[in-house]
Amino acid sequence: MDNIVFSILLVLIGIFVGIITLFIINYIRGNSVSKKAEKIIEKAKKEADKIKKDFLLEAKEEGHKLKIEVDKEIKDRKAELNELEEKLLVREGNIEKRDQTLQNREQMLEEKENNIINKQKEIQKEQVELEEIKQEQIKLLENIAGYSKNQARELVLKKVEEMMDLEIAAYIKDREAEAKLEVDKKAKSMLTSSMQKYAGDVASEQTVTVVTLPNDEMKGRIIGREGRNIRTIEAVTGVDLIIDDTPEAIVLSSFDPLRREIARLTIEDLIKDGRIHPARIEEIYDKVTKDIKSQIIEFGQSALFELGITKMDPELVEILGKLHFRTSYGQNALQHSIEVGYLAGILASEIGENVGIARRAGLLHDIGKSIDHEVEGSHVELGAELAIKYKENDIVINAIESHHGDKKPTSIISELVAIADTLSASRPGARNDSLENYIKRLQDLENIANEIDGVDKTFAVQAGRELRVIVQPEKIDDLGSHKVARDIKNRIEQELQYPGTIKVTVIRETRAIEEAK
Repeated sequence: MDNIVFSILLVLIGIFVGIITLFIINYIRGNSVSKKAEKIIEKAKKEADKIKKDFLLEAKEEGHKLKIEVDKEIKDRKAELNELEEKLLVREGNIEKRDQTLQNREQMLEEKENNIINKQKEIQKEQVELEEIKQEQIKLLENIAGYSKNQARELVLKKVEEMMDLEIAAYIKDREAEAKLEVDKKAKSMLTSSMQKYAGDVASEQTVTVVTLPNDEMKGRIIGREGRNIRTIEAVTGVDLIIDDTPEAIVLSSFDPLRREIARLTIEDLIKDGRIHPARIEEIYDKVTKDIKSQIIEFGQSALFELGITKMDPELVEILGKLHFRTSYGQNALQHSIEVGYLAGILASEIGENVGIARRAGLLHDIGKSIDHEVEGSHVELGAELAIKYKENDIVINAIESHHGDKKPTSIISELVAIADTLSASRPGARNDSLENYIKRLQDLENIANEIDGVDKTFAVQAGRELRVIVQPEKIDDLGSHKVARDIKNRIEQELQYPGTIKVTVIRETRAIEEAK
């Protein structure tokens, strides 16, 4: 028991001694750390003071430098301002001098203007006096010469005109003679050869507009009850039926030959069938329209085959075939186009041009006539539009545009197509005209020539294709006859409408007659 108590006391004393020892040790360490901290703080203060002093020194030096630079810049600015001020003063002085100069010049101009006005008044006064003197001199000259001023002017102009007419006629005659020597023989040879090589039919096909009936009773059946049949026919075909007192015949009237042909075939089929009523009329009309369309395509293909032309748009072939139902002065338009294609190809071969393009251009030159009843515009414009639409050759398009002179030809083939067109239209028997128009054209031809002073007699010959003019030899000399021919040619071109060409021949003949007794 005593040992246990003694042991506990020893433990407690040991613990107490340990605590005291730890306390002493911690105290000693605390004093040491505080001393070190004081030393570090003191050292930091010294370094901060040193940095502050260095910074203040640098700041003073930088401020001194900036002050020097600012002072220098201010001095420079002041120098520039002084220089600008001097320049402005100089410029102001120059402006004042210039202003003074302008004022002086304005004053001088005013003085000159006044002088000019005064001189103009003096000149006008002198002009009036000169005009009076001139009029007096003219009156004096008129009294001396016996001619007035206007009479003298007309006399001089007449003399000059007579002299110029003779010179112009002589010049034209010389130039024409030179041109004829070079081209006349060759051109005649080529045209004659081309026309000989083409062997086309002379007779022209006429459009049928009269339908023959088996008997007069058929007229009543075509008219129908209360006119319903004839109204149906006119409505579906687009033609007018003229039923008059002509026995066993009715007349079809329409501006479109194709419509007339369809109406003719429809009526003939109705007559053969015998069943004439509105439903049957429409049925027959549809059938005939399809048949005609097939025929049109065949006509177009046949034309291509005749000329040896290939690769043409099917729609354009159909449009070409419609020309079979068009006529010009009685000449079938499709046959005319084929003929022009042949002639253009022959001419092209003679001079070494492309025969295929020449034939194609000749065939399509009047293609616009197939639709000119349906679309507004001339057949030249419509033909060119069709050729462009179906992507034809530029030479073909130009040939269509220029074959009547509407545009300038750009190739030899265009010229050849125009020549072939004229040859086809003007050859004997190709075209016909009404008797009244024919007689009137001949009378107009003779009247134009008879109105020219110095013409004795005039004769229209060769069916109006040649005009022979006999002049009075005492009034018109040899050179003057050339001028008369050209004047007549110009008036015919300006005043008359005619197919083909007209040749003007002026004849001057002097006869000396004596009788021996």
